[in-house]
Parts: sequence; structure tokens; C-alpha cells
Amino acid sequence: MTASAKYVSFDEHKMWIELSDARTLGVPLAWFPELMHASPDERNDFELSRRGIHWDSLDEDISVEGLLAGRGDVTFKPHSAA
Repeated sequence: MTASAKYVSFDEHKMWIELSDARTLGVPLAWFPELMHASPDERNDFELSRRGIHWDSLDEDISVEGLLAGRGDVTFKPHSAA
């Protein structure tokens, strides 16, 4: 079974995730543009589940399994043409 997220915090450049098996992950915010560009209040408005972390207002879901595999944002969000 994969560890679950117990605690999440942020600094200027990283998201820190404390896992249920006592590991701590430091993940670059650059991996997740929605979080990188979010306000501190938006970043801290998350819910923890057995599988990961969810931000309702940002429409962002991050799985612990993906973090452990070294995956960042794998969604494709098209950019509008200038």
C-alpha cells in the first residue's frame, strides 16, 4: 500500500508533504503551475485523502503515488493563441 499524505506545507519554491510512513517529500512548485501561480490562501485550501491532495478551488489533484514516481502535472492545458 502506498503511503498517504498527513501534512502539507509550502515555502517559496516547494511543496512539502509529510507521509504516513514518516518520509517527507519536497516537490518543486514548478512541477504544478496551478499551485505555483496560486495565492498562499489558495494553496492552503486543500483536502487530504488516502490517495493524495485535492484543491477544489484550483481544480487540482495530486496523487501521492505520482509524487513518489517523480511525476509533476501530467495534464495538458492548451494555451490560447496571442
